Amino acid sequence: MSSDIALQAIDLVKHFSTGSSGFLGRATNIVQAVDGVSFSLPVGKTLGIVGESGCGKSTLARLVTRLIDPSSGSVFLDGVDITTLSGKALREMRRKLQIIFQDPYSSLNPRHSIGQIIGDPMRIQGIVNKANEKAEVQELMQRVGLNPEHYNRYPHEFSGGQRQRIGIARALSLRPSVIVADEPVSALDVSIQAQILNLLENLQKDLGLSFVFIAHDLSVVRHIADQVAVMYLGKIVEVGDSATVYNSPAHPYTKALLSAVPVANPSLRNSAKRIRLVGDVPSAIDPPSGCRFRTRCWKATDLCEAVEPPLQADATGRVVACHFPEEVPVSVG
Repeated sequence: MSSDIALQAIDLVKHFSTGSSGFLGRATNIVQAVDGVSFSLPVGKTLGIVGESGCGKSTLARLVTRLIDPSSGSVFLDGVDITTLSGKALREMRRKLQIIFQDPYSSLNPRHSIGQIIGDPMRIQGIVNKANEKAEVQELMQRVGLNPEHYNRYPHEFSGGQRQRIGIARALSLRPSVIVADEPVSALDVSIQAQILNLLENLQKDLGLSFVFIAHDLSVVRHIADQVAVMYLGKIVEVGDSATVYNSPAHPYTKALLSAVPVANPSLRNSAKRIRLVGDVPSAIDPPSGCRFRTRCWKATDLCEAVEPPLQADATGRVVACHFPEEVPVSVG
């Protein structure tokens, strides 16, 4: 793996068994939550992963951070395959890769003070000793916009935005190089969302962090991500730099998602045609043959039913999994 790649996933697969029958209790259904996902995250950059609820985004976040083990595939962190590690070797690598959870209320232990929540990982991993722990924690609290004097307070004494800042401080406590943010602002008010996004951008600049930023709100990802990957039913269907994906989407699903984003400028609202997808998202237990989006796609043909489209690069350099991608204007000269 290239030295300028911080994190790389190769053909990640995660299938969950659900239900059982018979004497041996064999699984009757298999949920294909993540099915062959690959991506590369350059050092110091942000990869945004977007898609509808249930497409596998959060499962992917837990796979790359080894909170759950993949059914198959690999995750490389600084060139090391962390899916093969265990015990001490895995704990040491986990210092470099941390996660910010979606819910700032349930992700913090209500019985621990903020000093404990942020300081315990630092002490357990040997980053600081007991004598310096409080000073280090208070410095970290100040960095994320919390009052250091609130060191001994408990999570219930903070607002949602403040709790998410605590979660960010906890993620930073082990001095990681890569942070996976699993919908870190979706549970917050819009005004607080902007503050948290600005904080993450500033931390990235100051500390040289690399982010995997997962969200279902495309307008949020647009302003923070360098590259965007679009997921549908466990698979990535389009990957490209943020400007290219948002200004000229190539996959029909990406185009439909972007058409649903509210347009702030009244003069442009009439020109933005809303695409309404028919039908429901298919079940991950029994996904459609061929292209998984074909049951809702206005371009679908017999080819889409028979052959799964591979991820292929187009003229702009982005990769798209579609037999009939949208025509993308290419500048000449």
